[in-house]
Amino acid sequence: MNNLLIRNASAILTGRRGAAARHPGPDIRVQGGRIAAIGHLQPLVGEAQIDARDCVIYPAWVNTHHHLFQSLLKGEPQGLNQNLTAWLAATPYRFRGAFDEQSFRLAARIGLVELLRSGCATVADHHYLYYPGMPFDSAQILFEEAESLGMRFVLCRGGATQTRQLEAELPQALRPEKLDDYLADVERLVARYHDPAADAMRRIVMAPTTALHSTSPAELRETARVARQLGIRLHSHLSETVDYLDAARAKFGMTPVQFCAEHDWLGPDVWFAHLVKLLPEEVRQLGDTRTGIAHCPQSNGRLGSGIADLCALEAAGVPVSIGVDGAASNEAADMQSEAHAAWLLQRARKGQLAEPRYAGGQFEGGADAATIEDVLRWGTAGGAQVLGFEALGTLAVGQLADIAIYRLDDPRYFGLHDMAIGPIACGGRASLKALLVAGRAVVEDDRVPGLDMGELGRQASAAVIALQQRAGVRR
Repeated sequence: MNNLLIRNASAILTGRRGAAARHPGPDIRVQGGRIAAIGHLQPLVGEAQIDARDCVIYPAWVNTHHHLFQSLLKGEPQGLNQNLTAWLAATPYRFRGAFDEQSFRLAARIGLVELLRSGCATVADHHYLYYPGMPFDSAQILFEEAESLGMRFVLCRGGATQTRQLEAELPQALRPEKLDDYLADVERLVARYHDPAADAMRRIVMAPTTALHSTSPAELRETARVARQLGIRLHSHLSETVDYLDAARAKFGMTPVQFCAEHDWLGPDVWFAHLVKLLPEEVRQLGDTRTGIAHCPQSNGRLGSGIADLCALEAAGVPVSIGVDGAASNEAADMQSEAHAAWLLQRARKGQLAEPRYAGGQFEGGADAATIEDVLRWGTAGGAQVLGFEALGTLAVGQLADIAIYRLDDPRYFGLHDMAIGPIACGGRASLKALLVAGRAVVEDDRVPGLDMGELGRQASAAVIALQQRAGVRR
């Protein structure tokens, strides 16, 4: 179905800025996997058609930060009410040794399906579950699962050459890699999977797990050098909590962003997850270097980390994107839920700063902090920008036809005065009339072809029990 006509859409949001953020449509023609025309269009002889009457059309979401292996760790009790550092020990690090090839593949499949059904076509997975002598090729599994679903996949090759204290007692099989081994595997992955083309379906990113904790300073600089030599981007976690500020000052006598600048880890080919706790000078430095952010509002809320100031970051020149983070700290790891949270929390963040006029206050609330169009742009065009995909993220002639067609047939959408905002403003999951990736339908009538959802759920339940047993959890 690479050549088709989408007809009669009720609303089209494009992911673009300003007046171009909405298009009257109501039709979109797709030819050769790209958008050929938008407007009032007549069907061509033999052209396939999708009737989008009563539907809203968005660019497909671009998720810039995930940990897919955590899809079998949702709501894990020991970590449920813990802040970041304690949660890391309680959940991801406690269970990571329990994953075998089968459970890892299942976790990846569950996470990708969850994203797909929210209208997400492109996933950047920050995959850090690596250790010396690992008995299966987890990267191969991730690419295979994404390909089987027709999704565009970016592997951010995580890992560590040194550990935090909380990992110090892990068994040998889970200890850090040597830098030479880590870099050799990145080079292997680039040779096998990386496609620099604008319409690529596979890419590799250099992504040590945390810039402050996972490598030595000299090794961090070396990862940047090798990444740029290979022509790939750089990604890591940064400034998720105040611990990053404390650690950077105690270890290096500088801020986290200063530390990254000193070791060649800022620039338009770099983006960081979280960036919740930033000093004003760090915001300026990120903006001056056009270093990007993957904003993860639900995980940051669940872990009590705070709310990144996207409005200040974007005003400073920082490219803004949205990621869902791992399902172990986000029990609704899909892009519709994430966009809804981003919309609300940017407004709440600004509103929290409001003061009474007698104390010098100048505004009542923060409802002007982020529009629906802003959030959609961050989650689509912004994601494409930080990942370096110039040919996707917006609905415009010549762009790849990564298109989500939402059917607003649930009571939560009934009574809307502006249908266009429904998939973000109303929360929940709008059903998909279709999801196209480069013009190919990968979801049709809210179903993933060939997927038995009931069986996937049964496999997940059994896998959770097996993981608990291997991790020594008493039931």
